[in-house]
Amino acid sequence: MDKFMNNNWFMRIVALLLALLLYMSVSFETQPKSFSPIGLTTTNNHVETISDIPIIVEYNEENHVVTGVPSTVTVSLEGPVSVTKTAALQRDIEVYVDLTNYQIGTHKVEFEYRNISDQINVEIEPSEATVIIKEKVTIELPVEVDFLNQNEVAEGYIAEQAIVKPNVVKITGARDEIEQIALVKALVDLNEVKETVVQESRVAVYDKNQNILPVTVEPSVVEVTVPITSPSKKVPFKIKREGSLRDGLSIVSLESTPNEVTIYGPTENLEDIEFIDGVVVNLEEITEDTTLEVAIPVPEGIEKISPSTIKIKIDVEKEEQRRLSNLPIQSFGLGSGLAIDFVSPETGTLDLDVLGAESTLEAIRPVDIEIYINVTNLGAGEHEIPVEVNGPQNISWKLPQETVKIEITER
Repeated sequence: MDKFMNNNWFMRIVALLLALLLYMSVSFETQPKSFSPIGLTTTNNHVETISDIPIIVEYNEENHVVTGVPSTVTVSLEGPVSVTKTAALQRDIEVYVDLTNYQIGTHKVEFEYRNISDQINVEIEPSEATVIIKEKVTIELPVEVDFLNQNEVAEGYIAEQAIVKPNVVKITGARDEIEQIALVKALVDLNEVKETVVQESRVAVYDKNQNILPVTVEPSVVEVTVPITSPSKKVPFKIKREGSLRDGLSIVSLESTPNEVTIYGPTENLEDIEFIDGVVVNLEEITEDTTLEVAIPVPEGIEKISPSTIKIKIDVEKEEQRRLSNLPIQSFGLGSGLAIDFVSPETGTLDLDVLGAESTLEAIRPVDIEIYINVTNLGAGEHEIPVEVNGPQNISWKLPQETVKIEITER
């Protein structure tokens, strides 16, 4: 044994083996091992491919617009298996291009990377791009509304002018793109609509050929309101007076504002309505000049009324009395071949006491008052008939007698 220990060749072989063992122990931690045919370990690199890595573009965002940079690239990682697999799973690598010191114009630039281990070799595909740096411009323009299927609105309904909030947007882009702007609009579909449309609509910017321009819009979505009005027509309304003014008062005028309202609804329902009934004023509540706000009743089959309320101005004065003498009594409905004679009063006239405000009475003329009797379907003989009076509004009257006697004879 001592002879082997003292042999130079033996010592050289032992040193070589120790060196090999030391080398393999150092590389074991970072390199995967495979065995050669003679049993020694060897080292193999591993490759991982990552798709759709976004490109970070660093540039002067305040003054420039950059085009030509692809949105993503494919990255190949080559290195120790444990390191490359971990990097591929974590996707921490960043691919970027730094254009902060570049001026306006066209440039060919290479993509760079960061946040990756030095043990990994990185290849980027594509590795470069031709970019264009342009001057950045921001302007403000109004938003127009474009109706889709405007002719398809439900029959009889009408789309009114759209309301856009906000109605002006900021548009940012390259100067040459900004100069191409022809339209800024939001779209609203009106197919078969029967009521007001309120919706959020995306704002698009077009050139004169209706191509969408690659600009930034702020805000990119606006609220659009399109009032949809149904078929309508204007109709008057009838004011019904209930009760009586307190003693000593009389109405000078009773005026409504407006004197017509607009009703909305299906065409077939509108055709049946000539006026609106049911507007009531209670005179017992009126003690002085008054303005009332009164709701208009909505007839059956009508969707809405505009305005929904009206104002009624009532002016009152102290009640006065005036006598109109010898007003003729007219007759209506006398049959053919018959004649009428008045028995009581023989004159065929009556005096009439008219009550109302002084200014109203002063304007009354005898021809404004109609005293009449209805003799329809009466034959020959003597009859007692009730007297009826027709006259202007805002007055009342007193008859000296409620009936008259007449005699009907054949001619």
